[in-house]
Amino acid sequence: MRIFLIVLDSVGVGYLPDAKDFDDVGSNTLLSASTARGFDMSNMRALGLFNIQGVDWCDDEPFPKGDFCRLNEASRGKDTTTGHWEIAGHISQTPFPLFPDGFPDEIIEKIKEISGRDVLCNKPYSGTQVIKDYGKEHIKTGAIIVYTSADSVLQIAAHNDVVPLDELYRICAETRKIMQGKYGVGRVIARPFIGEYPYVRTSDRHDYSLLPPLTMLDVLQQNGKTVLSVGKIIDIFAGKGIDRFVRTKDNKDGLDKTVDMLKEDFDGLCFVNLVDFDMTYGHRRDVQGYGDALTYFDKRVPELLDGLKDDDVIMFTADHGCDPRYKGTDHTREYIPLVVYGKKLKQGVDLGTRKTYADISATILDFFGITPIEGTSFKSDII
Repeated sequence: MRIFLIVLDSVGVGYLPDAKDFDDVGSNTLLSASTARGFDMSNMRALGLFNIQGVDWCDDEPFPKGDFCRLNEASRGKDTTTGHWEIAGHISQTPFPLFPDGFPDEIIEKIKEISGRDVLCNKPYSGTQVIKDYGKEHIKTGAIIVYTSADSVLQIAAHNDVVPLDELYRICAETRKIMQGKYGVGRVIARPFIGEYPYVRTSDRHDYSLLPPLTMLDVLQQNGKTVLSVGKIIDIFAGKGIDRFVRTKDNKDGLDKTVDMLKEDFDGLCFVNLVDFDMTYGHRRDVQGYGDALTYFDKRVPELLDGLKDDDVIMFTADHGCDPRYKGTDHTREYIPLVVYGKKLKQGVDLGTRKTYADISATILDFFGITPIEGTSFKSDII
């Protein structure tokens, strides 16, 4: 049996009941993206995306071909790592540390030792704005740009002509080693950029995550199943529980490589992340770009479905929100959608509102006859 789990990074479907704790009341990523000119997700609509509870701002599908629900985030966070780990069966009761005032002097001094360079910025910043504001000084002095955001991340930006990519990766890998314990951010991220002012970030970004606890990926491996990764899944799980991976440049590349995976014979899970929605459009508050990206994805959905074998299951979900019409530039605390399709599954089952993202992993493990780690399986509802 093959299961394809595709994460549309940041495509939330409305703010959670506790959104006030995160200052995210009113956010709704899919709603905002749908206001883009030419927005069209007719293929996902046919599967039941717009039948999900709370998605009441557009016409639903009378006879959806898939099964659907929205899921509440039980973990205390709204970042990529927390979301993906919960999808994979780990609920994070303690949030990753945040650094709204920048990183302490002892960390900055260690980064200087690791890199042999001075440090610029050291405060929360937009990733595109920080290279505009500090890029010229970086090029002039050779100092690296260290910054964070509202998420638990330490990001290091550098121009390829000043800090070669391999050196930037080494600096970030060494920095990951010191960012542990009370400083254990979810991710250390390499942010290379190129060109002349105002500069352009490249697709050579690399994430260095904390080593995750036990997840469904480990359990699948322990039970002889194959785990394949497309996109940044390999980084989010620090390689743990993954047999083989391919990295991607953008959503198109991610979809192309997923189609390639559909042509392979394996028994297990193919875990996919499509990052452009979040990285390229959500954080930049680009409503039109976000809508266009969803429209492009939707056009590729038939290709994904056509590649399924009789016993395959495909799941479409997200990991948090990043509302392109909301204030600021950060993630938003939202429900995530889930649309499930398989040729042998029931059609049109409304699975309601689920208590945790971990119901996804519980169901996947249940399909393989394996006891879930966390969450409640809905396999029996759709078989």
